[in-house]
Formats: sequence, structure tokens, C-alpha cells
Amino acid sequence: MNTTQATQDAAQSKLEELRRSIDNIDAALIYMLAERFRHTQAVGKLKATNHMPPADPAREARQVARLRQLAQSAQLDPDFAEKFLAFIIREVIRHHEAIAASEGR
Repeated sequence: MNTTQATQDAAQSKLEELRRSIDNIDAALIYMLAERFRHTQAVGKLKATNHMPPADPAREARQVARLRQLAQSAQLDPDFAEKFLAFIIREVIRHHEAIAASEGR
């Protein structure tokens, strides 16, 4: 085996190792999101039962600020973290509105 082939094989092996790590992280993210949504569903039911609004803009603003700070500490782009959280919040509110509608509100 020549040096070029050995280098290519080592690079391929490292690539596969990195991709396995990424796949594991993706799986963990999915399970964490599922757990988060189980809790937000419980919040939605509690809000609907107690005639509370599905959205809480003040909490959402606090969460955005907190997540931006966490992102910065983790060396993740805070704008990306905010967009990611905004998507999750939109989904949570959509679920809360659906729960409220099913509760007859």
C-alpha cells in the first residue's frame, strides 16, 4: 500500500468515526426533543384546563435571551440558536392551540 492510499484510508476511517458521532448526537437530539414536547404537551393541557393563553410572550423573550447566552457559552452561533428556538416555540404554541381547541376553548 502506498502512502497516498494509506492517507486516504486513514481519512476515510476518521470520516466514518466522525459520522457515527454525529449520528449518535442526532439520535440524542430527537429523544431530547421528544421529552421536551411531552412536557410542553402537559403545559398545554394545564393552560387549556385553566383557561390560560397558549402563548406567553414574556417567557418566550426570557427563553430567547437565556438560549442566546447558552449558545454563546457553548460557542454556537446565537442567531442560529434563536432561530432553532423560535421554530420549537412556534410548534409548541401550535400544539397548545390545538389542545385548547379540543378542550372547547
